[in-house]
Amino acid sequence: MTTRFDPGFVARQFRLDGKIALITGGRGALAEAIAAALADLGCDIALASRHEKDCEETAAGIAARFGHKAIGLRCDISKEEEVEAAVGATVERLGKLDILVNNAGASFPKKLENHTDEDMAGSFALNYSAVFWAMRAAFPHMKAQGFGRVINLGSLNGVNAHMFTTAYNASKEAVRALSRTAAVEWGGHGITINVICPSAASPQAKDYFEANPEMLTKILEQVPAGRIGDAEKDIGAIAVFLASEGSGYLNGNTLFADGGAHINGVAWRPAVED
Repeated sequence: MTTRFDPGFVARQFRLDGKIALITGGRGALAEAIAAALADLGCDIALASRHEKDCEETAAGIAARFGHKAIGLRCDISKEEEVEAAVGATVERLGKLDILVNNAGASFPKKLENHTDEDMAGSFALNYSAVFWAMRAAFPHMKAQGFGRVINLGSLNGVNAHMFTTAYNASKEAVRALSRTAAVEWGGHGITINVICPSAASPQAKDYFEANPEMLTKILEQVPAGRIGDAEKDIGAIAVFLASEGSGYLNGNTLFADGGAHINGVAWRPAVED
């Protein structure tokens, strides 16, 4: 049987030449890693964060490294109008929006019974509502062009029910439900929505593990790959796949980029006050 592929077809499916991506939480290590991976395959990048100067510096580094356009935008994702403005600014300054990466989010350690209504509401505003607002603002642009890729960053905390991060866990699991529902409603417009639940080293994680080496040992015992992930090589590469034409038939899925840790759960129990 002869393949129908032209030579180079598969490689072309994963190129991102001419594509435009907006990545929230643009100040963080994971956002920078995903931005670098996308830019490496030809994508222009907008990074959005409350810390505009840091975003602009990161964007300048991406542009210099890969030779593609990269801009930094100010965006407090807890404010609906700023999320919508970031989407609008991306389209205005870079011409369109093909790829939306909802990366921003935050958690805090506290026992479930000590969570307040304000704690829960704040987590949902940051980790869930911001994703919803960005998706809603991006939809008309993606629908009009018949193409869109939404990549939402979930969390293994919710999947494995990590202790002492109830508000974060619940809000991140809500993002997965939102993503599946959007996949059903928007799939006919050429838009896919998928989730990455990542496990990758960050500067904060490295500091924590240096101060708590016994915790790292426990965690690695339950990671089949035997190591902590690398943000750019391990997570960025998956983001490239989900952003590409080659992932067009993958929709509404969660990819656990964790070396297999979700199979066994993770021994993650930060110290909290009673």
